[in-house]
Amino acid sequence: MLALLLAGCAVGPEYQAPDIELPESWPAHITLEQQARDDWHRWWQRFEDPALNRLVERASEDNLELAIQLARIREARAQLGFADAERFPTVGYQAEANRERTPGAALPIDVQPVQELLTSTNNQYSLAASLEYEIDLWGRLANQRAAAMAALQESLFARDAAELGVIGDVVTTYVSLKSAEAQQALMEETLAAYQETYRLQALRFEHGDISELELRQAEAEWRNLQAELPSLKQQVETLRGALGTLVGMSPDELLTTLDTGTSRLDDLAQPVGIPAVMPSAMLQRRPDIRSAEAALIAATAQIGVAEANRLPSLNLSSFLGTAAASTSDLFSDVARTWGVGASVMGPLFDFGRSQSGVESAEALAEQAEAQYRLTVLTAFNEVRDALYSYDFSERRLAAIDEQLEAVARTRELAVLMYDQGQVSQLERLDAERNLLSARLAQAGARREQLAATATLFKALGGGWQETPVY
Repeated sequence: MLALLLAGCAVGPEYQAPDIELPESWPAHITLEQQARDDWHRWWQRFEDPALNRLVERASEDNLELAIQLARIREARAQLGFADAERFPTVGYQAEANRERTPGAALPIDVQPVQELLTSTNNQYSLAASLEYEIDLWGRLANQRAAAMAALQESLFARDAAELGVIGDVVTTYVSLKSAEAQQALMEETLAAYQETYRLQALRFEHGDISELELRQAEAEWRNLQAELPSLKQQVETLRGALGTLVGMSPDELLTTLDTGTSRLDDLAQPVGIPAVMPSAMLQRRPDIRSAEAALIAATAQIGVAEANRLPSLNLSSFLGTAAASTSDLFSDVARTWGVGASVMGPLFDFGRSQSGVESAEALAEQAEAQYRLTVLTAFNEVRDALYSYDFSERRLAAIDEQLEAVARTRELAVLMYDQGQVSQLERLDAERNLLSARLAQAGARREQLAATATLFKALGGGWQETPVY
């Protein structure tokens, strides 16, 4: 009955989720059935690359950003423990030992013999246990605990969001690295072919079969490609360093034994189909949305705390102990002492401090709601962009594959006709250059397709534990 009475006295608004108009469905795309969707929790494994799996696992354990988030979770859990403790009585103890001289001159008797007679030295020993308890009349402590619990949830979901972001970054950086390595291999292969072409042309020039112009054209093509290779190698090393930083490698590993696996771009499997996630489920799947909502819940509860601070607080206190002038009498019956009491305290004239506290809490709640709405809007826009990127990257790769077939055939014809003297060397070199460009573009399009897939699953909240453990 007392609990119901106290609950009825609680002040502050109750949390209500903001009303947001959501679409009924996403644009039509290839989706998976429920049974297949259940297997997408560890979505990065769908690329079927053991090296990538190892890097993701290490990033989940060693990434420094995630370590910061874990420390914040511990802080929030400690704050929740503090708020829980505030709702229970405080039991304490006190032990004192005093020796005091009381001079007779301190008394209003101006007779020296009497003063000397009244001068005394006394001992005082005491031992007591105390209990203090605040009755939560207005729900201040309950709201304080609700705010602390929501803050813990916010930090848990923030950690989930950070982990999802780190995993997404690891996958996309890994894909970019493998694409750059594939382009480097193509460049080195073509460079070797160009060098061999120049060597053969030099022999033909020595025998008078070709002009010096043709020789210099072959040399220029070789030298141009040779000048482009270092920047591509630099890009590979930059991506390796970025990947090493993401997975939490030590400075020694970054500078000595940086291992990002020996897989090639072609070894990465392209996941077939995407999980169908209804827009309404996005509010529960995306950890950043859940974190923003938890922050709003905490801010709403803080309004109740601020309103309760304007009202009187009722505190009960009691103590039980013993006091004596001698330690031998300290635990005797006549030395026992006790006391009970109650106090009511509250602001009378604070010149607007309490009202300002309420207004500040309300403004913070408004900010939290706006941030929540912005997070939802940003999340849906990220999904929209990711869906279109996923679709268009697939189309672009298919178009480049067809282009490569045509360019490869053109190059074959150019080489054949050059050997027969039907076209110039410049036309043959153009065909070689176009083939290299098409092969490099194919590696880039493959990277975009894989990265778009990873970005889509990140946007859909893939890989996130929906039931956090407190």
